[in-house]
Amino acid sequence: MAADELRAESAKSTVSTIPAAKPPAAAPGDPGVNSALEILRAILVPDESLEAFAVQRRLFALTRRRVFVAATSGRFIALRRHLFGGYSPTDVRWQDLHDASLREGIFGADLTITAAAVGDLASADRPGLSITFQGLRKEDARRVYRVCQSQEQAWREKRRVRDLDEMRARSGGIQLGAAAPAFAAPTFAAPAGEMAADTPAARLKRAKDMLDSGLITDAEYESIKARIVDGL
Repeated sequence: MAADELRAESAKSTVSTIPAAKPPAAAPGDPGVNSALEILRAILVPDESLEAFAVQRRLFALTRRRVFVAATSGRFIALRRHLFGGYSPTDVRWQDLHDASLREGIFGADLTITAAAVGDLASADRPGLSITFQGLRKEDARRVYRVCQSQEQAWREKRRVRDLDEMRARSGGIQLGAAAPAFAAPTFAAPAGEMAADTPAARLKRAKDMLDSGLITDAEYESIKARIVDGL
């Protein structure tokens, strides 16, 4: 009995001498980043979400306030902080993005964003305004760059498909230089319903229905409408 009591006392003393594990301390937040995130979330449009962001290192902003850049589901946004408070936002929609490039150095990364020089109704993809953001934190800049590259490739493919459709529409489906057949195939008149469905008013209505359903963007709807009006 005495031996059991001694073993119990020894076990209690052993447990009491083992220090309890402390939870990891939370990393202190950056007030500048937190305030920039608040401003960014306040200017997001409905259904727009933040995907990546990066802030300029203090080493590159000794004489001014730091720059904050972000990639959302709909655009690229840069926030330049004023000396005495406030921000000046600059944004580039993904459909207007021409190129995004990243260059990493020893102390930070430089992200260059180049917007297209043409509007929504033009199909040419020519470079326009180019802005470089220096000294961004490397890992954050890589995440922003990945989003930019993904959106750039997606919209480049969309523009290519749209250009092909416009070229087919302008050509009217006629193949130049094709030999005429020896015997002409009989032709049949289209039903009145099909002819009515191909009128400019019907085509405009179909385009408006596609816009309301979210199948095309505002820019694509304006482009379709312009082509229909030009064909009158």
